[in-house]
Amino acid sequence: MTTENKPKKTLLFNLLFLGGCLAILIFLLKAPPETTVKLPINENHQQFQAMEKKEAEKHCETCHFPEGAMPLPDNHPPKYRCLFCHKKQQQ
Repeated sequence: MTTENKPKKTLLFNLLFLGGCLAILIFLLKAPPETTVKLPINENHQQFQAMEKKEAEKHCETCHFPEGAMPLPDNHPPKYRCLFCHKKQQQ
């Protein structure tokens, strides 16, 4: 490779990298707002606010199983990572 082509090739790669970064930034900025309901702060859920995610998620199926007090809809995504979507609220 000649020394004349190296700066042009480097410039091309830099421009491609910047273009890719810009595309990712635009994609992220156009993402829809978060619409998932947060973990309620009420009598039933208060005890889980202080727990770590993994520990708190072990208790979700107590009420949210198919025959429970508040069953999840059939089209609900996987039920083992509840607090990934339903984030804890600041008190």
